[in-house]
Amino acid sequence: MNNYDFTLKFVVSATISSDEITDSLYGGACDDAIIGVGVPGRLALNFMREAASAKEAIKSAISDVQKSLPQAVLVEIGPDLVGLSDAGEQLKMSRQYLRKVRDKELAKFPLPMHEGNPSLWHLYHLLEYFKQEKRKAISENDMEVAKAAMLLNYEHQKQRVY
Repeated sequence: MNNYDFTLKFVVSATISSDEITDSLYGGACDDAIIGVGVPGRLALNFMREAASAKEAIKSAISDVQKSLPQAVLVEIGPDLVGLSDAGEQLKMSRQYLRKVRDKELAKFPLPMHEGNPSLWHLYHLLEYFKQEKRKAISENDMEVAKAAMLLNYEHQKQRVY
């Protein structure tokens, strides 16, 4: 069993108080999360969950949140989409260095998921690139969480009806 660190973001009813949200979550097997309720109608949970795999940890956390707050709607699993600043923080590199590598190795550097201001990449692709191409030591745990978040976000987006 490993500990996996990830974030889940939900939309909840703006009429539910932060105390009610906290009580429901802590009473419903989410006591391994730091709860953020700073914006009415939004909920962010940073989990440190023990499980056999990152995918199992994330799925069990989503299930526990939805049992505790049935009206909660999953928005995003993180870490997944990142700009160069967030990627630099994860990789312990500066945004400027990442930009330099991207510009110098444009043919090899992972393509962004969204190109614009800011451009966004799947963290997993950046971790994989730096591990393979730059021989950067990246923990298997971080790789597993980033990959699981990316794949589960993709599955979730396919199921959404607009």
